[in-house]
Amino acid sequence: MKTFVELVQGDITQQDTEAIVNAANSSLMGGGGVDGAIHRAGGPVILTECKAIIARQGRCEPGQAVITSGGNLKARYVIHTVGPIWQGGNKGEDVILANAYRNSLQLAVKKEIKSIAFPSISTGAYRFPLDRAARIALETIKTYVIKHPLIQVRMVLFKESDLSAYQQAWALLVKNVN
Repeated sequence: MKTFVELVQGDITQQDTEAIVNAANSSLMGGGGVDGAIHRAGGPVILTECKAIIARQGRCEPGQAVITSGGNLKARYVIHTVGPIWQGGNKGEDVILANAYRNSLQLAVKKEIKSIAFPSISTGAYRFPLDRAARIALETIKTYVIKHPLIQVRMVLFKESDLSAYQQAWALLVKNVN
């Protein structure tokens, strides 16, 4: 089985993948950006399930991931992961961001999910530099799926400039392999 990785511009809440990833905050209670959009589109069941997770385990720490149903979304599941808040790059942000992608993929494999869509984690309100985040995201995904093939991994970028940054990072990643 070979993994197919694609980069698209679009709305993560509209993806027809089996799971979508939510760039959540540690409280899992919804918020702005991708997080708020997923909670609004998915309906109250997602928040109810997030509250149950928080009651059971406490906050979701940066780099960790948890899973809920997709509620009213096309996706069957939402994997909620918390990315790092950018603090200049010397506080372990790169490792935390890679862990957010890796732990999301691990949950997908554990649940036998065959297709997953990611947003650009931490590059909005958390201010992680886009080019650096794109490189980390794609390197982490590529390394993981070589050992644990899924059928489809989709990066869903909201803005054309985000898509362009990810396309450039992918081109460099592929070039450096050859």
